[in-house]
Amino acid sequence: MYKHLKVEKENVFTVITINRPEQLNALNLDVLEELNQVLEEEGKDPSILVFTGEGEKAFVAGADIAAMKEMTPLEAEKLSQAGQIVFHKIYQWPLPTVAVINGYALGGGCELALACDLRIIKEGTRIGQPEITLGIIPGFGGTYFLKKVIGEAKAKELILTGKAIKADEAREIGLVNQVLPRDNFKEEAFNQVRELGTKGKKALRAAKLVLSGDFEKVKSGLERERTLFAELFTTEDQTEGMAAFLEKRKPKFKNK
Repeated sequence: MYKHLKVEKENVFTVITINRPEQLNALNLDVLEELNQVLEEEGKDPSILVFTGEGEKAFVAGADIAAMKEMTPLEAEKLSQAGQIVFHKIYQWPLPTVAVINGYALGGGCELALACDLRIIKEGTRIGQPEITLGIIPGFGGTYFLKKVIGEAKAKELILTGKAIKADEAREIGLVNQVLPRDNFKEEAFNQVRELGTKGKKALRAAKLVLSGDFEKVKSGLERERTLFAELFTTEDQTEGMAAFLEKRKPKFKNK
């Protein structure tokens, strides 16, 4: 049914797997549109949602830089808006959402994880928002959600430096909830989701509604992020940053 996703239902939860392992499960407009379709369909009878990535290397290694490199500001804004719509829907989902982070969670992958209520990560995995090294900023909600999850000081550190941190440090600063061993990682993570599913749906719904109730603040934060994200696609530094990434070299920014 879906080209880039796998959707598998269990008794108490639904697993949505980003299925582009050759591209390290990178997000592009097609993937985001499919995610939106899944959320619309699942919203008819909501369950706990689990997001993960296909393969062993990546949860989601980021947005698809090759697809982004030549984007106009209008196209960049469209991409940002698509990501924000999907991730805001996940944030507002009436029941718990869980990111089972089985590998790299960078850029859009970190933002997908941040949109979820709980984050379980495989030991040794790196997570972060490296967009600044490409001459842009996070565009799928990272500037808002990262600050909300780990606080302003640490969020500024990760976004301004672009560094990716390992799983243990991510747990220490509250970016993830748990670090699990590599062996049987997904099965153990899914077992924990099954335990979560033993809680009453009505209580889970009420808790989510209260805990995620700042919808107007979210909206204004995302709009500001989307505008600035798109404006950066007019700069020479964005062109250089993405070219350098694809050519596997360090960028030479000119501040233009």
